[in-house]
Amino acid sequence: MTKAIFYHAGCPVCVEAEQMILDYLDKSKTTTEVVHLGTDQNRIEEAEKAGVKSVPALVIGKAVYHINFGASLADVKG
Repeated sequence: MTKAIFYHAGCPVCVEAEQMILDYLDKSKTTTEVVHLGTDQNRIEEAEKAGVKSVPALVIGKAVYHINFGASLADVKG
């Protein structure tokens, strides 16, 4: 089973993308974890190491898919 991690910061763009992504991923093939970097800031470094530059972003394996543009990670760090 493939693991997908959806990183976001809770902004309207992120919330809309989260709902869309979770609806479209095949749950029989993918386990999905949602990480809200606004409330779980200890995971920002993990997101950076995975290649996330902005949120919302979906990481599947080593591939990073930046979805629209809600905020840069620098903005999330505050």
